[in-house]
Amino acid sequence: MRRRFLVLGALALGAVALTGCNTPAANTGASTTPAGTPVAGKGKITIAWAQWKPSDYLDTLSKDFTKETGIEVEVKQIPWSDFQNKIQTGIWTGKSDADDIIVGDSQWLGRGATEGHYLDITEWAKSNVPWDKIAPSSKTFYCDYEGKTYGVPCEADCIGFAYRKDLFEDPKEKSDFKAKYKRDLDTPKTWAEFKDVAEFFTRPDKKLYGSALFYAGGGSYDGITMGFMQVLWSLGGELKDASGKVEGVINSPKSVEALKFYTQDLKKFTPPGSEKFYFDECLSAFTSKQVAMAMDWYTFFPGLTDKSKNPLADVTGFFVVPKGPAGHYISLGGQGMSISAYSKHQDDAKRFLAWFSKEENQIKWAKLGGLTTNTAALASEEFKKAKTVKSFRFFIA
Repeated sequence: MRRRFLVLGALALGAVALTGCNTPAANTGASTTPAGTPVAGKGKITIAWAQWKPSDYLDTLSKDFTKETGIEVEVKQIPWSDFQNKIQTGIWTGKSDADDIIVGDSQWLGRGATEGHYLDITEWAKSNVPWDKIAPSSKTFYCDYEGKTYGVPCEADCIGFAYRKDLFEDPKEKSDFKAKYKRDLDTPKTWAEFKDVAEFFTRPDKKLYGSALFYAGGGSYDGITMGFMQVLWSLGGELKDASGKVEGVINSPKSVEALKFYTQDLKKFTPPGSEKFYFDECLSAFTSKQVAMAMDWYTFFPGLTDKSKNPLADVTGFFVVPKGPAGHYISLGGQGMSISAYSKHQDDAKRFLAWFSKEENQIKWAKLGGLTTNTAALASEEFKKAKTVKSFRFFIA
Protein backbone atom coordinates (compact mmCIF):
# COMPACT_ATOMS: atom_id res chain seq x y z
CA MET A 1 0.00 0.00 0.00
CA ARG A 2 1.17 3.52 -0.64
CA ARG A 3 -0.10 7.06 -0.55
CA ARG A 4 1.60 9.37 -2.99
CA PHE A 5 3.13 12.77 -2.31
CA LEU A 6 4.54 15.19 -4.81
CA VAL A 7 6.43 18.42 -5.27
CA LEU A 8 4.04 21.16 -6.34
CA GLY A 9 5.79 21.64 -9.67
CA ALA A 10 5.08 18.02 -10.55
CA LEU A 11 1.34 18.48 -10.21
CA ALA A 12 0.75 18.75 -13.96
CA LEU A 13 -2.99 18.96 -13.75
CA GLY A 14 -2.39 22.36 -15.60
CA ALA A 15 -4.05 21.51 -11.14
CA VAL A 16 -6.49 -0.87 -20.26
CA ALA A 17 -8.18 -7.65 -23.86
CA LEU A 18 -5.63 -8.81 -21.40
CA THR A 19 -2.87 -9.09 -23.98
CA GLY A 20 0.25 -10.76 -22.67
CA CYS A 21 -1.34 -12.00 -19.45
CA ASN A 22 -1.60 -15.66 -18.53
CA THR A 23 -5.14 -15.29 -17.18
CA PRO A 24 -7.78 -16.05 -19.82
CA ALA A 25 -10.27 -13.28 -20.54
CA ALA A 26 -13.52 -13.79 -18.70
CA ASN A 27 -16.83 -14.27 -20.48
CA THR A 28 -18.29 -10.82 -20.99
CA GLY A 29 -21.86 -11.74 -21.75
CA ALA A 30 -21.65 -9.71 -24.97
CA SER A 31 -20.66 -10.73 -28.47
CA THR A 32 -17.90 -8.69 -30.09
CA THR A 33 -16.79 -7.52 -33.49
CA PRO A 34 -13.34 -8.57 -34.80
CA ALA A 35 -12.02 -5.26 -33.47
CA GLY A 36 -13.22 -6.14 -29.98
CA THR A 37 -16.15 -3.71 -29.79
CA PRO A 38 -19.12 -5.12 -27.82
CA VAL A 39 -22.40 -5.22 -29.72
CA ALA A 40 -24.92 -2.71 -28.38
CA GLY A 41 -27.69 -4.01 -26.16
CA LYS A 42 -25.61 -6.60 -24.33
CA GLY A 43 -24.04 -6.73 -20.89
CA LYS A 44 -23.90 -4.86 -17.61
CA ILE A 45 -20.99 -3.71 -15.46
CA THR A 46 -20.83 -2.60 -11.85
CA ILE A 47 -18.45 0.12 -10.64
CA ALA A 48 -17.60 0.31 -6.93
CA TRP A 49 -16.55 3.67 -5.50
CA ALA A 50 -16.86 5.70 -2.31
CA GLN A 51 -20.04 7.65 -1.59
CA TRP A 52 -19.48 11.27 -2.56
CA LYS A 53 -20.24 13.79 -5.28
CA PRO A 54 -17.76 12.42 -7.86
CA SER A 55 -19.63 9.09 -7.73
CA ASP A 56 -22.82 10.96 -8.59
CA TYR A 57 -21.02 12.59 -11.51
CA LEU A 58 -19.82 9.18 -12.73
CA ASP A 59 -23.33 7.77 -12.49
CA THR A 60 -24.62 10.62 -14.65
CA LEU A 61 -21.78 10.33 -17.18
CA SER A 62 -22.15 6.56 -17.51
CA LYS A 63 -25.64 6.99 -18.92
CA ASP A 64 -24.02 8.31 -22.09
CA PHE A 65 -21.90 5.16 -22.27
CA THR A 66 -25.05 3.04 -22.05
CA LYS A 67 -26.69 5.06 -24.84
CA GLU A 68 -23.67 4.50 -27.08
CA THR A 69 -23.00 0.85 -26.32
CA GLY A 70 -26.13 -0.66 -24.77
CA ILE A 71 -24.00 -1.81 -21.83
CA GLU A 72 -25.70 -0.95 -18.54
CA VAL A 73 -23.63 0.60 -15.77
CA GLU A 74 -24.35 0.54 -12.04
CA VAL A 75 -22.27 2.83 -9.85
CA LYS A 76 -22.26 1.26 -6.39
CA GLN A 77 -21.52 3.89 -3.76
CA ILE A 78 -19.97 2.75 -0.48
CA PRO A 79 -19.77 5.05 2.59
CA TRP A 80 -16.21 6.24 3.19
CA SER A 81 -16.20 4.59 6.63
CA ASP A 82 -16.72 1.17 4.98
CA PHE A 83 -15.01 1.82 1.66
CA GLN A 84 -11.66 0.12 2.28
CA ASN A 85 -13.13 -2.79 4.22
CA LYS A 86 -15.84 -3.52 1.63
CA ILE A 87 -13.31 -3.63 -1.20
CA GLN A 88 -10.29 -5.21 0.43
CA THR A 89 -12.19 -7.73 2.54
CA GLY A 90 -15.40 -8.24 0.63
CA ILE A 91 -13.96 -8.21 -2.89
CA TRP A 92 -10.25 -8.95 -2.61
CA THR A 93 -10.08 -11.47 0.20
CA GLY A 94 -13.23 -13.22 -0.96
CA LYS A 95 -12.26 -12.94 -4.65
CA SER A 96 -15.80 -11.80 -5.36
CA ASP A 97 -17.04 -11.08 -8.88
CA ALA A 98 -19.71 -8.69 -7.58
CA ASP A 99 -17.93 -5.63 -9.00
CA ASP A 100 -16.23 -5.24 -12.35
CA ILE A 101 -14.48 -1.91 -11.94
CA ILE A 102 -13.03 -0.54 -8.71
CA VAL A 103 -12.26 3.15 -8.34
CA GLY A 104 -9.70 2.50 -5.65
CA ASP A 105 -7.88 5.00 -3.49
CA SER A 106 -4.39 5.85 -4.72
CA GLN A 107 -2.61 4.12 -1.85
CA TRP A 108 -4.25 0.79 -2.71
CA LEU A 109 -2.42 0.46 -6.02
CA GLY A 110 0.58 -1.44 -4.67
CA ARG A 111 -1.49 -4.07 -2.89
CA GLY A 112 -4.04 -4.33 -5.69
CA ALA A 113 -1.23 -5.00 -8.15
CA THR A 114 1.11 -7.24 -6.15
CA GLU A 115 -1.66 -9.45 -4.76
CA GLY A 116 -3.34 -9.81 -8.15
CA HIS A 117 -6.61 -8.04 -7.36
CA TYR A 118 -6.28 -5.54 -10.22
CA LEU A 119 -6.11 -6.70 -13.82
CA ASP A 120 -2.82 -6.08 -15.61
CA ILE A 121 -3.84 -4.01 -18.63
CA THR A 122 -0.38 -2.89 -19.70
CA GLU A 123 -0.45 -4.03 -23.35
CA TRP A 124 -4.13 -3.31 -23.91
CA ALA A 125 -3.81 0.21 -22.52
CA LYS A 126 -0.99 1.13 -24.92
CA SER A 127 -3.39 1.22 -27.86
CA ASN A 128 -6.72 1.91 -26.14
CA VAL A 129 -5.96 4.78 -23.76
CA PRO A 130 -4.79 8.23 -25.05
CA TRP A 131 -1.75 8.49 -22.76
CA ASP A 132 -0.30 11.29 -24.87
CA LYS A 133 -3.19 13.47 -23.69
CA ILE A 134 -3.00 12.46 -20.02
CA ALA A 135 -0.73 14.19 -17.50
CA PRO A 136 2.25 11.82 -17.05
CA SER A 137 2.26 12.29 -13.27
CA SER A 138 -1.32 11.05 -12.99
CA LYS A 139 -0.42 7.85 -14.87
CA THR A 140 2.43 7.33 -12.42
CA PHE A 141 0.38 8.03 -9.31
CA TYR A 142 -2.92 6.34 -10.17
CA CYS A 143 -2.19 3.64 -12.73
CA ASP A 144 1.36 2.26 -12.83
CA TYR A 145 3.15 -0.04 -10.42
CA GLU A 146 6.64 -1.43 -11.03
CA GLY A 147 6.48 -0.91 -14.78
CA LYS A 148 2.98 -2.26 -15.36
CA THR A 149 -0.38 -0.56 -15.81
CA TYR A 150 -3.40 -1.43 -13.68
CA GLY A 151 -5.92 1.29 -14.47
CA VAL A 152 -6.68 4.73 -15.88
CA PRO A 153 -6.84 8.04 -13.99
CA CYS A 154 -10.29 8.82 -12.66
CA GLU A 155 -10.47 11.57 -10.03
CA ALA A 156 -7.42 13.77 -9.46
CA ASP A 157 -7.13 15.31 -6.02
CA CYS A 158 -4.71 16.92 -3.60
CA ILE A 159 -4.81 19.08 -0.49
CA GLY A 160 -5.20 22.84 -0.54
CA PHE A 161 -6.53 25.61 1.70
CA ALA A 162 -9.61 27.80 1.74
CA TYR A 163 -9.42 31.17 3.47
CA ARG A 164 -11.66 34.08 4.42
CA LYS A 165 -10.94 37.06 2.19
CA ASP A 166 -13.10 39.27 4.40
CA LEU A 167 -10.55 38.82 7.19
CA PHE A 168 -7.39 38.89 5.11
CA GLU A 169 -8.45 42.02 3.21
CA ASP A 170 -9.85 43.96 6.16
CA PRO A 171 -7.82 47.22 6.56
CA LYS A 172 -7.63 47.00 10.35
CA GLU A 173 -6.58 43.34 10.27
CA LYS A 174 -3.87 44.20 7.75
CA SER A 175 -2.64 47.08 9.83
CA ASP A 176 -2.60 45.10 13.07
CA PHE A 177 -0.82 42.16 11.42
CA LYS A 178 1.88 44.35 9.94
CA ALA A 179 2.45 46.07 13.27
CA LYS A 180 2.96 42.70 14.98
CA TYR A 181 4.83 40.64 12.34
CA LYS A 182 6.56 43.40 10.33
CA ARG A 183 5.21 42.20 6.98
CA ASP A 184 2.00 42.43 4.98
CA LEU A 185 -0.90 40.11 5.75
CA ASP A 186 -1.25 37.66 2.87
CA THR A 187 -1.96 34.00 2.21
CA PRO A 188 1.02 32.10 3.67
CA LYS A 189 3.66 30.83 1.26
CA THR A 190 5.68 28.93 3.90
CA TRP A 191 4.74 26.90 6.97
CA ALA A 192 6.47 29.48 9.16
CA GLU A 193 4.23 32.17 7.68
CA PHE A 194 1.23 29.88 8.12
CA LYS A 195 1.94 29.60 11.84
CA ASP A 196 2.07 33.39 12.20
CA VAL A 197 -1.21 33.89 10.35
CA ALA A 198 -2.92 31.13 12.33
CA GLU A 199 -1.69 32.65 15.57
CA PHE A 200 -2.85 36.14 14.55
CA PHE A 201 -6.43 35.07 13.85
CA THR A 202 -6.81 32.88 16.94
CA ARG A 203 -9.20 34.69 19.26
CA PRO A 204 -10.92 32.20 21.57
CA ASP A 205 -12.96 34.95 23.24
CA LYS A 206 -14.56 35.62 19.85
CA LYS A 207 -14.76 31.91 18.98
CA LEU A 208 -12.41 32.46 16.06
CA TYR A 209 -9.34 30.32 15.40
CA GLY A 210 -6.53 30.45 12.90
CA SER A 211 -7.05 27.22 11.04
CA ALA A 212 -8.73 23.84 10.71
CA LEU A 213 -6.30 21.00 9.96
CA PHE A 214 -6.49 17.23 9.54
CA TYR A 215 -5.82 15.62 12.93
CA ALA A 216 -8.26 12.69 13.06
CA GLY A 217 -6.84 9.18 13.30
CA GLY A 218 -8.35 5.74 13.73
CA GLY A 219 -11.76 5.65 12.10
CA SER A 220 -10.98 8.71 9.98
CA TYR A 221 -9.27 6.41 7.46
CA ASP A 222 -6.22 8.55 6.62
CA GLY A 223 -6.83 11.98 8.13
CA ILE A 224 -3.80 12.95 10.18
CA THR A 225 -1.51 11.03 7.82
CA MET A 226 -2.54 13.21 4.88
CA GLY A 227 -2.28 16.42 6.87
CA PHE A 228 1.06 15.71 8.50
CA MET A 229 3.13 13.99 5.82
CA GLN A 230 3.33 17.05 3.58
CA VAL A 231 4.66 18.99 6.58
CA LEU A 232 7.09 16.19 7.46
CA TRP A 233 8.85 16.29 4.08
CA SER A 234 8.62 20.07 3.69
CA LEU A 235 10.51 20.46 6.96
CA GLY A 236 13.13 17.87 5.98
CA GLY A 237 11.82 14.86 7.89
CA GLU A 238 11.62 11.27 6.70
CA LEU A 239 9.79 8.08 7.54
CA LYS A 240 13.07 6.62 8.75
CA ASP A 241 15.11 6.53 11.93
CA ALA A 242 18.14 8.74 12.51
CA SER A 243 20.41 6.20 10.79
CA GLY A 244 18.27 6.31 7.65
CA LYS A 245 18.19 2.52 7.55
CA VAL A 246 15.00 1.67 9.43
CA GLU A 247 11.80 2.70 7.64
CA GLY A 248 8.38 3.41 9.11
CA VAL A 249 9.52 5.40 12.14
CA ILE A 250 9.63 9.10 13.00
CA ASN A 251 12.57 9.69 15.34
CA SER A 252 15.19 11.59 13.40
CA PRO A 253 15.67 15.16 14.69
CA LYS A 254 13.97 16.83 11.72
CA SER A 255 11.10 14.33 11.77
CA VAL A 256 10.51 14.93 15.47
CA GLU A 257 10.66 18.67 14.88
CA ALA A 258 8.05 18.38 12.11
CA LEU A 259 5.79 16.23 14.28
CA LYS A 260 5.98 18.73 17.13
CA PHE A 261 5.32 21.61 14.76
CA TYR A 262 2.18 19.98 13.34
CA THR A 263 0.68 18.35 16.44
CA GLN A 264 1.64 20.97 19.04
CA ASP A 265 2.60 24.33 17.57
CA LEU A 266 -0.14 24.50 14.93
CA LYS A 267 -2.67 22.61 17.03
CA LYS A 268 -2.81 25.57 19.46
CA PHE A 269 -4.46 27.66 16.77
CA THR A 270 -7.31 25.25 15.93
CA PRO A 271 -10.80 25.00 17.48
CA PRO A 272 -11.54 22.83 20.54
CA GLY A 273 -12.07 19.22 19.49
CA SER A 274 -9.93 19.56 16.38
CA GLU A 275 -8.18 16.28 17.20
CA LYS A 276 -11.22 14.71 15.52
CA PHE A 277 -11.07 16.90 12.39
CA TYR A 278 -10.91 15.47 8.89
CA PHE A 279 -12.43 16.82 5.67
CA ASP A 280 -16.06 17.15 6.85
CA GLU A 281 -15.11 18.77 10.14
CA CYS A 282 -12.72 21.20 8.46
CA LEU A 283 -15.40 22.24 5.99
CA SER A 284 -17.91 22.69 8.79
CA ALA A 285 -15.49 24.77 10.86
CA PHE A 286 -14.93 27.05 7.88
CA THR A 287 -18.56 27.51 6.82
CA SER A 288 -19.60 28.16 10.44
CA LYS A 289 -17.04 30.98 10.62
CA GLN A 290 -14.90 29.32 13.30
CA VAL A 291 -11.63 29.54 11.37
CA ALA A 292 -9.77 31.89 9.07
CA MET A 293 -8.17 29.07 7.04
CA ALA A 294 -9.17 25.45 6.42
CA MET A 295 -7.25 22.52 4.99
CA ASP A 296 -9.17 20.21 2.68
CA TRP A 297 -9.19 18.10 -0.47
CA TYR A 298 -9.93 20.32 -3.42
CA THR A 299 -12.55 17.83 -4.60
CA PHE A 300 -14.69 19.46 -1.92
CA PHE A 301 -13.83 23.07 -2.74
CA PRO A 302 -16.57 23.57 -5.38
CA GLY A 303 -19.06 23.27 -2.52
CA LEU A 304 -17.47 26.28 -0.84
CA THR A 305 -18.38 28.43 -3.85
CA ASP A 306 -22.06 27.49 -3.43
CA LYS A 307 -23.98 30.12 -1.45
CA SER A 308 -26.56 27.57 -0.37
CA LYS A 309 -23.84 25.57 1.37
CA ASN A 310 -21.40 28.25 2.42
CA PRO A 311 -22.55 31.62 3.80
CA LEU A 312 -19.01 32.86 3.13
CA ALA A 313 -19.05 31.87 -0.54
CA ASP A 314 -18.60 35.42 -1.81
CA VAL A 315 -15.53 35.98 0.38
CA THR A 316 -13.95 32.53 0.12
CA GLY A 317 -10.54 32.28 -1.50
CA PHE A 318 -8.07 29.46 -1.97
CA PHE A 319 -4.32 29.02 -1.69
CA VAL A 320 -1.71 26.34 -2.28
CA VAL A 321 -0.29 24.29 0.61
CA PRO A 322 2.75 26.16 2.00
CA LYS A 323 6.33 25.04 1.45
CA GLY A 324 9.14 24.45 3.91
CA PRO A 325 12.92 24.78 4.00
CA ALA A 326 13.34 21.31 2.47
CA GLY A 327 10.97 21.86 -0.45
CA HIS A 328 7.34 22.01 -1.49
CA TYR A 329 5.36 18.84 -0.87
CA ILE A 330 1.62 18.32 -1.17
CA SER A 331 -0.42 15.27 -0.18
CA LEU A 332 -1.96 13.65 -3.22
CA GLY A 333 -5.28 11.86 -3.00
CA GLY A 334 -7.55 10.85 -5.83
CA GLN A 335 -8.31 7.55 -7.45
CA GLY A 336 -7.56 5.41 -10.46
CA MET A 337 -10.15 3.25 -12.20
CA SER A 338 -9.08 -0.42 -12.25
CA ILE A 339 -10.66 -3.64 -13.48
CA SER A 340 -11.21 -6.33 -10.87
CA ALA A 341 -9.26 -9.49 -11.63
CA TYR A 342 -12.35 -11.43 -10.51
CA SER A 343 -14.78 -9.71 -12.88
CA LYS A 344 -16.74 -11.86 -15.33
CA HIS A 345 -17.24 -8.88 -17.63
CA GLN A 346 -13.68 -7.75 -18.29
CA ASP A 347 -14.18 -6.92 -21.98
CA ASP A 348 -17.08 -4.60 -21.19
CA ALA A 349 -15.09 -3.09 -18.34
CA LYS A 350 -12.20 -2.36 -20.71
CA ARG A 351 -14.64 -0.78 -23.12
CA PHE A 352 -15.75 1.55 -20.34
CA LEU A 353 -12.19 2.51 -19.36
CA ALA A 354 -11.36 3.34 -22.98
CA TRP A 355 -14.58 5.36 -23.37
CA PHE A 356 -14.09 7.24 -20.10
CA SER A 357 -10.54 8.21 -21.10
CA LYS A 358 -11.56 9.89 -24.36
CA GLU A 359 -11.05 13.64 -24.49
CA GLU A 360 -14.70 14.43 -25.24
CA ASN A 361 -15.85 12.37 -22.27
CA GLN A 362 -13.23 13.91 -20.00
CA ILE A 363 -14.62 17.32 -20.92
CA LYS A 364 -18.09 16.06 -19.95
CA TRP A 365 -16.57 14.73 -16.73
CA ALA A 366 -15.10 18.12 -15.90
CA LYS A 367 -18.33 19.96 -16.71
CA LEU A 368 -20.18 17.70 -14.27
CA GLY A 369 -17.62 18.42 -11.54
CA GLY A 370 -15.04 15.65 -11.97
CA LEU A 371 -11.35 16.53 -11.81
CA THR A 372 -9.80 15.41 -15.08
CA THR A 373 -6.14 14.66 -15.81
CA ASN A 374 -6.57 14.92 -19.58
CA THR A 375 -4.35 17.81 -20.69
CA ALA A 376 -6.41 18.57 -23.79
CA ALA A 377 -9.57 18.73 -21.69
CA LEU A 378 -7.78 20.98 -19.19
CA ALA A 379 -6.90 23.41 -22.00
CA SER A 380 -10.39 23.41 -23.52
CA GLU A 381 -12.83 26.30 -23.31
CA GLU A 382 -15.41 23.89 -21.92
CA PHE A 383 -13.15 23.12 -18.99
CA LYS A 384 -12.38 26.76 -18.32
CA LYS A 385 -16.12 27.35 -17.94
CA ALA A 386 -16.73 24.21 -15.86
CA LYS A 387 -18.01 24.70 -12.32
CA THR A 388 -14.93 23.08 -10.78
CA VAL A 389 -12.51 25.61 -12.21
CA LYS A 390 -13.46 28.54 -9.98
CA SER A 391 -12.20 26.72 -6.92
CA PHE A 392 -8.99 25.16 -8.19
CA ARG A 393 -7.80 27.27 -11.12
CA PHE A 394 -4.73 28.15 -9.06
CA PHE A 395 -3.72 24.49 -8.80
CA ILE A 396 -3.39 24.09 -12.56
CA ALA A 397 0.11 25.13 -13.47
